[in-house]
This record gives sequence, structure tokens and C-alpha cells, in this order.
Amino acid sequence: MNTEKHCCGRSLFLLVMAIGIVFTAFAPAQVTLTQLSEDTFTDQASQHKSEVEPGTFTWGSTIVTAFQVARIYSGGGADVGFATSTDSGQTWTNGYLPGLTVYYDSGPNQAASDAMVAYDALHGEWIIVTLPIGSTNTSVAVSRSTDGINWGNPVSVTNLGSPDKDFIVCDNTATSPYYGHCYVEWDDTSQGDLIEMSTSTDGGQSWSTEKPTQGNDYGIGGWPLVLPKGTVVVPISGFNGDVIAFTSTNGGQSWNAAKNISSDTSHYENGDLRSPGLITAAIDAGGKVYVAWPDCRFRSGCAENDAVYSTSTNGTKWSAVKRVPIDPVSSTVDHFILGLGIAPGTKGAKAHLALAYYYYPVSNCSTCELYAGFIESSTGGKTWGSPVELAGPMQISWLPNTFSGYMVADYVTVGFGNGLAFPVVAVAQAPQGGLLQEAMYTTATGQEFRPELEQLTAEGDVPVPDAHSDHGPREYLDQENRIPVSGQRPPERDEPDQF
Repeated sequence: MNTEKHCCGRSLFLLVMAIGIVFTAFAPAQVTLTQLSEDTFTDQASQHKSEVEPGTFTWGSTIVTAFQVARIYSGGGADVGFATSTDSGQTWTNGYLPGLTVYYDSGPNQAASDAMVAYDALHGEWIIVTLPIGSTNTSVAVSRSTDGINWGNPVSVTNLGSPDKDFIVCDNTATSPYYGHCYVEWDDTSQGDLIEMSTSTDGGQSWSTEKPTQGNDYGIGGWPLVLPKGTVVVPISGFNGDVIAFTSTNGGQSWNAAKNISSDTSHYENGDLRSPGLITAAIDAGGKVYVAWPDCRFRSGCAENDAVYSTSTNGTKWSAVKRVPIDPVSSTVDHFILGLGIAPGTKGAKAHLALAYYYYPVSNCSTCELYAGFIESSTGGKTWGSPVELAGPMQISWLPNTFSGYMVADYVTVGFGNGLAFPVVAVAQAPQGGLLQEAMYTTATGQEFRPELEQLTAEGDVPVPDAHSDHGPREYLDQENRIPVSGQRPPERDEPDQF
């Protein structure tokens, strides 16, 4: 399968063998979008046609994104799909990962979820980590490729416990003592979402026994990142209304106890939308880590979320939380499901930050309208350009349903090509013929950084005194099943895992 679709004005055109097929599209956005993939499965378990939750990584001129295809109500998709550009986003090739599920290439599992992408420069391997969902348990596995297009069968990382929300990174700094180490993070729901880490030193062919942190910390949705000298920093959503981070300074032999980054003060989205409020993170070329999440501390009454962030150069000491000035604090706009990227080679005061997100123009909505947006900064977050509407409005009913709400993603991501940002987001149109019309998109030509047009700043913005979440402290039982219980460790539960 090698399909591209382009969204221009009010029409969407499918380009296959030079045959144009016109679809009804959403209202005009501010950019032209390219469709990266399409759900072609026909199984009875899935909600067709749907694609959700992209993970993306860039190395050189190659961008690889991976995502769930054919979302299943109870968890995961019929398979994990991928879309790859080897020419900095000009053209794309897509397909499905082999050997994961019963729906494609004789895999053993009923579904697959939580795809994230990394590249191992030492071993020349692209790696997609996934969460295969079997009939009795879940696991963590990786698929490997030397070109980002031809993928081998999955390699097991762990079959123990009940893993959830896996993420991956590789150490690609040639001068690092741990060059070529790759690290996978997940949480084990059978142990109350205990954080686990595993390490590979051979391009993902084999993986170490999982290890918890020295503090036996609990959390979900960690984003491992590697500093230039090899220290691994893993920011993650904690279970005490906070964002935390832990580190390894010895190539994954051990993992230090987590340190606090900030409180997590959030608004709960309306409209029965699945929006778990997880973090997103990225690192600049100088080793400065940025962690962002949706937060309402700057809004009166916690009525809407902003995108906020904190930074660190060592993973243990973190800056005061700042707001991304997408909209004024007096606006009704609610921002959530974030994806942060930083252009390769940029750093410090000239770091190119790119943030994709979803939003409601009016937070207090009953019939909510969903949009995808994008904003960027070429000054390391000091100033920002005007926000760009990528897609919308989308009706929530156009999305595949899960037991925790209608879904576009738990996270989104950004790739880069020739200095341009390529935000990857799930976009939905009105269903046709009883089938959904949700797929993965990115911008057709990339988003150019324009420093001279960056006029927005959050300088002077201060949190509302005594700001607190409008839903009380929450903990996660899997990424989808949040419960209002305080304390470090979630209670035991009787229900099956959900993904």
C-alpha cells in the first residue's frame, strides 16, 4: 500500500494510480494536509475506517510515524500501521507491521496498541515499540527495519505482568559512553502501574530483564530522552496529581528514584472525549529537556487547559512552569492531547519548538467541536508564532468509541524534514456508508519557522492563586481508566486490563 491524500479547501483527493476520488471534507483549515494511511481492514471486531494515536521520529531525511489502525472498542487496533518518508516529508510510503495480530501476516495477537518510534544510529535500525494484546495478557514488543519501510516480525521485550503505555528512545550521540543503547519504558498494571525499564545494546534484537526505579515509583506515559553524555531522563505522569522524572547515569543498569517536576493541575474535557492528560517531552541538541502537559493553573476556576511546560538540563532540577501562549488566559479555548517536538540540531535560545495539540474553541460545550492545532517557537519558547488550525471542526461522534470515550489519541507527535515541522495528527470527517473516515495526516509541505513573525509571549502570566484541578486527584488504572483515588499506589482491581 502506498497512498497519499491531500486536503485542499473543501475537497479531499485520493491519489492511487492517478485516479482521483473526491470526498466531502471538513471546513477549510489554514494549511494543506496530506493523508498518510488508510484503514483497509474488514474484521468484525474493529470500528472501520479509523486510525488513532501516532508516534513519530526523525533521523536525517527519514521520518517514520506509527499508529493504531482499525480501533477496537475494548483496546488497541487490528494492527499497527506505519508511514515513512525518506525525502524529508515530500512523499510517503505506508503499510502495516507484520506478525503482530491475527488480522495481518499471521500474527498471534487479537490487537496491538501504543506505537512509538526510535532510531538506533549505531546499529542502523529503525525500531517501533508496540503493545501486543493477546487473549489472556499483554506484552511489549519491537519491530525492526533498516530502511523504515520493510519490517521484520516482532521481538519480545517482556511477556511478564500486564504492561501498558510503552515508549522508546535510543542513545545516538557517538561520544556517549552508552552510544547504541536503546531504552523502553512501560508501566505494569498488574503491580499498580509500577514503572519498568528495559535496555537493548544490539539494535533491539534482545532486551534486558525489566527493572523498576530505586524508589519503586508508579506512573504512566513516560517519555525517555537521552542527554549528550548518556544520562537517560524519563519524565512521566505521576499518581499524586504531579509530573515526575527519573534518571539513569549508567546505561540502564539502574534507575534512580523519581523527582518531582510540578503539580499537575488540569481541567477535565467535556464531550465524552478520551483525553487522559498525559505528558509529552522532547530534548534540544544541547541537552535541554522540555516536558509539556495540559494544565489549568493559569485559568480562573480551572475552566480550560493551557499547554504548559518545564525544562531541565539534568533531569533532577526543573524550571518554573510556563504557559504556551496559544490563546489569552481570558479565552474559552481548552487545549489537550499534546505532542511536542524540537527540530534536530537546534538548541538553547535558538531551539525550534513545535507543538501539536487538539482543542475545543469553547471548553464548556455539550455538542463539542474538536480541532487540531499547531504552534511553534524558534527562540526556545521565549516567543511563539501565531497558532495554526490544522483541521476541524470535527464532531465527536465521527471518532471511534472506547469504553473511556471517543478517541483521536492519547498522544500526538511531530516529525521534521529540512528544518520544517511535520505534525502528525488523526483527523476525522463525517462517516460514509456506515464507516468512519478517520485517518493519519500531516502537513503537505511542512511548517516553516518564521522568527520575524513570532510575537506571542507568556511573560508576565502567573498562575491563579490556589489553583487546583476541577476533578480532584486522580490515578490511572491503565491509560484509559482513571479513578479519583489519592495515594501513591492504585488499589487492586477486579476488572480486566484495558488499552
